[in-house]
Parts: sequence; C-alpha cells; structure tokens
Amino acid sequence: MADDLDLDDLDRAERAALKRTRAAATFLDEAFRVPGTNYRVGADPILSIVPVSGDVAGAILSMYIVGEAARIGVPGKTLAQMVVNISIDTASGSIPVLGTVADAAFKANRRNVDLIEEHLASG
Repeated sequence: MADDLDLDDLDRAERAALKRTRAAATFLDEAFRVPGTNYRVGADPILSIVPVSGDVAGAILSMYIVGEAARIGVPGKTLAQMVVNISIDTASGSIPVLGTVADAAFKANRRNVDLIEEHLASG
C-alpha cells in the first residue's frame, strides 16, 4: 500500500475504484484465514486447485482490477506490469500442488492494487 496516499486527494471516481479494487483483491487473495495461523488466502488459490479452468477463472477475475485501473487512467506501463503479475500468478498456479501454494504466496491482486495506489499517490 502506498504510505503517502491521502484518500481526500482523490476524486470520487478514483475513491470508488480504489474501494472496489481493494475489495476484489481481498476476495481473491486474502478472504480466508488459514486455521491455526495468521496467514490469509483467497478465492484465487482455491480456484487453482481445479486444473486449468480454475487458473483461467482466477485470471479472468483478476483482470477486473486491471480494467478498473485503466478506467481511472493508470498508465499503460503500469497496466502491463499488472498483466505480467497476473500471468506469473496464472502460470505458477498451473503447476500441480506446488502451484496452489505459489498462487497463495504471490498474491498478484494485492500487488496490482498496490500499483494502483502508487499511481494515485503520485498524483
């Protein structure tokens, strides 16, 4: 998260998009606490348990965050980095068993929201 991001400096559309992307990232990467730990996982690594189609579904859901970023004017270079993050997440998640662990650890959606926050903080 961008430490110097002041929500009061954002316009209404940016605040709304940030709220939606944060919620999506939480759902996809951090919705559930692993029992007995403080570690959180979301729907994305759970979907990746299903071979191929689960990873594809996770990637499609992750692209929502990229779409929101594009809508609020995040630069193309940053959007490309976001797509790379999703690609890494999808490719690593497709490896049986270890991929699900990698998917849970990489948290592409959280990384992508961090990129949006950095863009918004830079004004």
